[in-house]
Amino acid sequence: MTSILAFQGAIIHSTTPTTLELLENATLIITNGRITAFYKTPAQTPPNAIPPSAQIHHLPPGDFLIPGFIDTHNHAPQWPMRGLGQGLHILDWLSEVTFPVEARFADSEYAAGMYEQTVGDFLRQGITTASYYSSRHVGGTKILAEICQRMGQRAFVGKCNMDRNAPDYIREESAVESLRETEECIRHIRGLSGCGNSDDSSNALVKPVVTPRFAISCTTELLQGLGEIVKRDETLAVQTHFNEAQQEIDATRELFPQFGGSEADLYESYGLLNGRSILAHCTIMTDYEKERIHALECGVAHCPIANMTVGGGFMVAPVRDFLRRGIKVGLGTDSGGGWASQMLAVIRQTMIASNAREVLSEGKDKALTLEEVFYLATLGGAKVLCLEDRVGSFEAGKELDAVWVSTTTGLQSAMTPREDGDSLRRVFEKYVMTGDDRNVAHVYVRGRRVAGCK
Repeated sequence: MTSILAFQGAIIHSTTPTTLELLENATLIITNGRITAFYKTPAQTPPNAIPPSAQIHHLPPGDFLIPGFIDTHNHAPQWPMRGLGQGLHILDWLSEVTFPVEARFADSEYAAGMYEQTVGDFLRQGITTASYYSSRHVGGTKILAEICQRMGQRAFVGKCNMDRNAPDYIREESAVESLRETEECIRHIRGLSGCGNSDDSSNALVKPVVTPRFAISCTTELLQGLGEIVKRDETLAVQTHFNEAQQEIDATRELFPQFGGSEADLYESYGLLNGRSILAHCTIMTDYEKERIHALECGVAHCPIANMTVGGGFMVAPVRDFLRRGIKVGLGTDSGGGWASQMLAVIRQTMIASNAREVLSEGKDKALTLEEVFYLATLGGAKVLCLEDRVGSFEAGKELDAVWVSTTTGLQSAMTPREDGDSLRRVFEKYVMTGDDRNVAHVYVRGRRVAGCK
């Protein structure tokens, strides 16, 4: 049966990294989850544009539609430990806080209950797409993917690979076992949407992603094996931590002296860097590293909250320089290391970090604008995940992943009050800088309502 939706009212989205399109009275028509028409003004809208069978949604004054937020770096099993261990250096934080929490996800019943809350929370915040690290457990990874599929969140889900430099209670038995379990998870995730192989998986809502935690936790045998999996299947995404903190960089250099401290050369040598690679953090980068990830078309998941609170120091990624070089950049909650599950909090911290970067670079790297940061949270993130042809903005042919934002009075949210005479741009700015989940009236993925406070 054909399902047709129509939205009429204020619509806001990014068309370029610096261009925010604010439309006061636009019309979107969605057929079976896909945008089939986008009229930007009433004058452009034909008299019979909306089919009689369509379900029409009129956005009242003060409400507007934006693309769903895209979280390019998220540790699902760390959701229950957000905010813990702030100030610890990265390896100490893993040992003292993270590994004990992640070990609990060996219990499938615990994993099911916690992941239900986790995915629900991110959807409630308007995060329609997330790239998730699961724990290293097969059962928990399958459960996470199943919950994303059932609750309607677009997601990448990866079993975390770690066969060394972790406590016995969470370290994998061997590289062979880790690789076997990884392939088992890939098959299971593809089976959720009836996609049994890579050839017919492009339209899947939930996709697998190869997930070496970082080089420190993987033997050369495991890295080589993961690279072979990626080489055999050109549809697979890859995610890992990359130049996250000085302690991590120093440990990697000691374990892999043959690469002279270059994580780009390390991961490239094992076949793990390509246009589908999602590199989290990238805070301490040489020009050579930047050149390599650009040449290999990798994407960067910028996680400013975690970078400034966990890891060991005030680490400010050179996002302006990434953008100047043409490197793909999106935003990540880094839930766990990052204490927030709200993309709005990440947006705000991104702006703070970029102001700090301007000072640290003595004015060379200018602070990011609100337009640029919103782009990173939507269309920029879509490009990092190679989904820009499907989501991230509103265009005919894309699928409707969207957030209906309400700014009417009486919501009791933290948002700066909307006042008579406020322009659409002003209301949008108030929401981004001071709003919260109480402003999220409805959340849609592929045109299906999956969350919202109304």
